[in-house]
Amino acid sequence: MTTSPVLDFKFAVPPSDLLAHPAANPLGVVRDRTPKPLRNPLLRGLQCLRCDALYPVTLTHDGCPACRRAGFHVALRASYLPDSAQTMPMPYNAGFALGEGRTPLQDMPELARQFGVARLSLKDESCNPTGSHKDRMTAMGVAQALEFDAHTVVLASSGNAAVSAAHYAWAAGLGCEVAAYEGMPATYTRQLDALGARRYVFADNAGRWAFVRDRAQHPGYFALTNYHLPALGSAPLAIEGYKPIALECVTDGGLPDHIVVPTARGDLAWGIYAGFRDLLAAGRIPRLPRLWLVEPFPRLSRVFAGGAINGSYPGHTAQFSTAGATVTYLQWQAATATAGGAVVVNDEQARDARRLLTAAGVSAELCAAGGLAALQQLRESNAIAPDAHVVLMLTANAAGDPSWPDRAS
Repeated sequence: MTTSPVLDFKFAVPPSDLLAHPAANPLGVVRDRTPKPLRNPLLRGLQCLRCDALYPVTLTHDGCPACRRAGFHVALRASYLPDSAQTMPMPYNAGFALGEGRTPLQDMPELARQFGVARLSLKDESCNPTGSHKDRMTAMGVAQALEFDAHTVVLASSGNAAVSAAHYAWAAGLGCEVAAYEGMPATYTRQLDALGARRYVFADNAGRWAFVRDRAQHPGYFALTNYHLPALGSAPLAIEGYKPIALECVTDGGLPDHIVVPTARGDLAWGIYAGFRDLLAAGRIPRLPRLWLVEPFPRLSRVFAGGAINGSYPGHTAQFSTAGATVTYLQWQAATATAGGAVVVNDEQARDARRLLTAAGVSAELCAAGGLAALQQLRESNAIAPDAHVVLMLTANAAGDPSWPDRAS
């Protein structure tokens, strides 16, 4: 299928249901075959990350109105009633799943010795059903879409999130619309086309997010990813899907001292932080690990140097999964609340690190390999001590990475 740029994506008539608009469900999947998920009765609403104001759960995610009036663009998070029986509460007691989670934690003793730390582990998210960490978020987002009787999931993505959403939406009998960049890798477009997802192509983030924002205003559409500028992050309940990573790390390898996470707008980093925060509150761990957010060019780093969280910090990178010019309150909070920070790893540094991982038998997308280069910087600055246990988040392997294979050095 050849896709052309969409010049006017607004509906002439707002769609009302799949029967009236069969293109939203091109495979003809019967929507009501998927059971509605069971919401956790302890979920009391959505709470502002900054001012703690409480709001009801809705399909839209527009951040905190009170903070916006004060000049702050802040996301909301899931808020639960206290209950000692639930160490890590999740939005749904019975949601929608395709086998995501419980990914392996692999110790890398040779690399640990090479980089001068006591223990180095890789949390291999490429073992999720569609090959990336995005499946955790997508599963929770699809559950919310089903609860609210949405018919279509819409998102802005040109990579892992798009593939994940297309697979999960198809399995749930939902439509899927993806606002992508021009030049989306063929390995991704083939999957989207085969699953009946509809692709719309834009030259920049402004166009993609405007498309998602327009769709989200109509009944039956659920926006999985960010559609605001300044950016807020993805749907709050969907981000909760990342919390179990914290429990899995502790269960499989003990409490790490540091976690190194590739970051674009911070959904993954904040979800991991929230999971450890729950474990701390439940008395399961004595402290929070420090989260280090790895970016391909300075964004969050510039915020820590005095720049505005809502500023624009453009740059160019081959690390396509963590590209973009925006920073969110989510990622700033994940780093500051854990006494971590931001680490800039350029493409050449990431490629050098990927060669080391490849030699060790590990396939990694470029931004995930950048975590190893970040570890080197953190050791050189003594931010990470030699007796530390460090976990690197392997967000996806190199199979779908358009920068792979690396050119010969």
